[in-house]
Amino acid sequence: MKLADLHPRQILVALDQIDAAAPSWQLSRPQALRRVVAMLATVSVSLLILHYGKFAVNLHALLQWLGELRGRPYLQQLEASGWLELAGYCWWTGCHLLTFILLPWLVIRFVFRERMCDFGWRWNQVSEHWRGYLLLLSPILVFVVLVSQGEDFVHHYPFYRNAGRSWLDLLLWELLYLSQFVFLEFFFRGFMLNALRPALGANAIWVMCVPYMMIHFPKLWLEATGAILFGLFLGILALQSRSIWGGVLVHAGVALSMDVAALLQKNQLPGSFFPF
Repeated sequence: MKLADLHPRQILVALDQIDAAAPSWQLSRPQALRRVVAMLATVSVSLLILHYGKFAVNLHALLQWLGELRGRPYLQQLEASGWLELAGYCWWTGCHLLTFILLPWLVIRFVFRERMCDFGWRWNQVSEHWRGYLLLLSPILVFVVLVSQGEDFVHHYPFYRNAGRSWLDLLLWELLYLSQFVFLEFFFRGFMLNALRPALGANAIWVMCVPYMMIHFPKLWLEATGAILFGLFLGILALQSRSIWGGVLVHAGVALSMDVAALLQKNQLPGSFFPF
């Protein structure tokens, strides 16, 4: 993808090419119907569980219940150790693993009877489309540099408030944070696109863009609006490269740059490896 490829006419040409190539439109109408139902049902259940289950208060309630059951103050001990917030983000990442990876895997394995690795996990042709991914990443990095000067930005990132406490905190946080982007890319650009393409062709991209935009509703309106175009371009590139890994690298680049920029602005880069 080059700069000229962002012209609406060229985007339609790219979609036409995806539509004309295998495995687009390879299912019969009954097969397509069942495939779409299974995929959309999985997406609905996954997003429902994630929306209500990902919050740390659910972990706190579970620890409190286990503590009362066994007579041990698990929640209070974890809070006293200084790791309660990070444990909450472990829970958050685990919920993404359950809903974005495990549930789709069950459908791929036992409903579609296909292999997980064929849903974007291979590197495939990502290297051939590096210009397209760089074209997506570059303006976002420029935007990060500009907005990182504002107080709202430095108060918002990193999400984990103790990320600057030590290098161990920062590394553990980034491991959780970046893992979530792997799960997200698989769910939207791996599972959804490859499940729908044999039934709907390139229309799979537009279907995927709707829930992808909606998960950005809690964020600023500009970010939710940008998610429409971001999802469209990442969807095209994912089907052209037959891989999720380009999108993972774009998300990782953005996330790391935002966290590092915020820590630098606050002068909170870790001074030691261990927090205590």
